[in-house]
Amino acid sequence: MGTVTVGGLAQLAGAVPARSQMGASLGFHIIFACFGIAFPSVVLVAHWIGLRHGDPVALLLARRWSKVMGVLGAVGAVSGTVLSYELGLLWPGLMGRFGAAFGIPFSIEGIFFFVESIFIGIYLYGWTRLPPWVHWWTGVPIAVAGIFGAWAVVAANSWMNQPAGFTLHNGQITSVRPWSVLFNRASGYEVPHMLLAAYMVTALTVAGVYATGLLRGRRDRYHRLGFAVPFAVGAVAAPFQIAVGDIAARAVADDQPAKFAAMELVPHTGRYVTEWLGGIYSNGHVYFGVGVPWADSLLVGFSPSTRVLGWDSIPPEYRPPLANLLHLAFDAMVGIGTVLLVLGAWQGWVWWFHRRVLLTRWFLVPAALSGAGAIAAMECGWIVTEVGRQPWTVYNVLLTQDAVTPSRGVPVTLGVILAVYAVLTGISVFVPWLMGHRWRTEPPAAEDAEATPYGPPTDQPERARL
Repeated sequence: MGTVTVGGLAQLAGAVPARSQMGASLGFHIIFACFGIAFPSVVLVAHWIGLRHGDPVALLLARRWSKVMGVLGAVGAVSGTVLSYELGLLWPGLMGRFGAAFGIPFSIEGIFFFVESIFIGIYLYGWTRLPPWVHWWTGVPIAVAGIFGAWAVVAANSWMNQPAGFTLHNGQITSVRPWSVLFNRASGYEVPHMLLAAYMVTALTVAGVYATGLLRGRRDRYHRLGFAVPFAVGAVAAPFQIAVGDIAARAVADDQPAKFAAMELVPHTGRYVTEWLGGIYSNGHVYFGVGVPWADSLLVGFSPSTRVLGWDSIPPEYRPPLANLLHLAFDAMVGIGTVLLVLGAWQGWVWWFHRRVLLTRWFLVPAALSGAGAIAAMECGWIVTEVGRQPWTVYNVLLTQDAVTPSRGVPVTLGVILAVYAVLTGISVFVPWLMGHRWRTEPPAAEDAEATPYGPPTDQPERARL
């Protein structure tokens, strides 16, 4: 185990630009990765409804969503490529010493990425050329590859939290056990947690677009179905996400007690520990928070007498920085997830008993914001995961000060990367907006010219069918 020295602290401070660049890249790319993972499934659900029930509105939605999926997939491919280069350039200490183990999941992810890209091309091309169900099945490999590609990448991250499957000798890896790398202790909860987050982010963001349309008075079936299909996907994922998140938090308490202590503002090891909702820790006190006596011990071990490790049990140099940031990010993630769960349950209750979409503003306003909320919750979760592991890059094995590049030119590349992401953000927002504007304002004849052999009939005006 390494030790953080005075020189190391200076180097760690010098790592701020590299960590900022990596954080910006991850924070940007993860949103598009979510769409790469989950959007194909949402498209296929609408496509299946269209084929199974002969529903031209569902087919129209699937065809349009697949075009947006292609745009977002292209942006995600660019940002993902940037990340792969940054791993080598910004973290030579990680890739040089542990690339033999850490690189295995990324190699597997590359295979799934190629499969996904190939079948996206086939699926988009097939709208005008393939028989109906053959075309639908060409979309299935996209969804499957997205899920398994995500599993591979998140397995790499979970390996950084619970490294396994390698033998170190004189600081160098001498043997690797690939299955142990891929199925490390943290992958069991990190992978499903991220997959469910991806489905919630994608489904609720798409649903939010149509909730906005419903708020603006577009109450036709096109908007109701465009809202209902993705919202149902997000609502189904929400309770599973809450359950997996609870399991993950309990596992972190066992595997990374310093991170958990910061998440829950536990300065001292003890039993009957208070759970703090919100609040800021300073000078031995928590201010502006709501304390629930014994609840933290109950959540960790289902008993108020459960012993919870505080950060006083960890040497100061190995404690994560910014405990208040970790705590507030964790609380924000849990709070937003709970609100989304209630929102989905509300619509589910109405659908179960009345078979209709809620159209009251009390529901549609939060529904329109649900996608932004899901994105915020996911970003907060990654802040907890990555900042909470510090000062380690590979937990208990490799310190960040030993992994980061010594180069002093990183602030320049950080500026360039931020400029590139600003352009990509503009493209990601403007192109789908332009497509939506065209779909709303241009005569349907232009798009109907692309009609499939089994798609919306071309001899009826599109709006009349809705």
